Amino acid sequence: MKIVVVGGSGVIGSRLCSRLCGMGHEVFDASPVEGVDVLTGAGLAAMLEGAQVVVDVSDAPAPGGTSAPAFFSKAGQQLMAAELAAGVRHHLVLSVVGADRLVRGDYFRAKFDQENLVRASGLPYTIVRSTQFIHFLGAIADDATASDTVYLPAALMQPVDADEVADALALCAVNAPLNSIVEIAGPESVTLEAAVRRYLAAVGDTRAVTTGADARFFGVELAAQTLLAGDDAHHCSITVDQWSREKRDDFAISGGLRHV
Repeated sequence: MKIVVVGGSGVIGSRLCSRLCGMGHEVFDASPVEGVDVLTGAGLAAMLEGAQVVVDVSDAPAPGGTSAPAFFSKAGQQLMAAELAAGVRHHLVLSVVGADRLVRGDYFRAKFDQENLVRASGLPYTIVRSTQFIHFLGAIADDATASDTVYLPAALMQPVDADEVADALALCAVNAPLNSIVEIAGPESVTLEAAVRRYLAAVGDTRAVTTGADARFFGVELAAQTLLAGDDAHHCSITVDQWSREKRDDFAISGGLRHV
């Protein structure tokens, strides 16, 4: 089966491509590295020719580039039109658990709008929402730091390992479209404070971590369970502590990665 991965050279995309190739599928990376631009549509038609499945794990550019709302809107429209023309039979997109509850934040609202584009496209689809990646805890800390102290909301999260997300995406990609949402979550519900504190200790970061009444999560006020997946979520197995022992050197620790 021909599967096109949009953003296939990224952290999740590269892992997903490797897994799908290992399952015997014909896998193509639709990214600028391979001459495909989802914003302009350049290279899309040729890349999608004969594709049965498209998996979108692309992300908005770093700050200073196209804004997240503009990126996901324009890229989504280009993708949907090209996939419909190519006769793609399954569109799979990676989104964020709580995207519908975090719409006051530009990035999360953009992800929710992206989901809605997929739903309205007429393509058979599966939306996979993931909780925050463990290696993203560094970026969460950086955004919440003031004067060498990390100030976080008193909310819960379920950090998840990126490799396990790639495993779940691969299974969803080779199965029939669900025309609904699947949620993927880490194995433990912990406070943001505890998760970030454990992560920073594991990477040798000495910043203090505390909760603050006015603290925000990327500018968004959180309730206690805003970041938690629902009861029907698929729960992975790797904890923050296990990831820190076994996997952290596979990722660039500083700077982190935006969710997808």
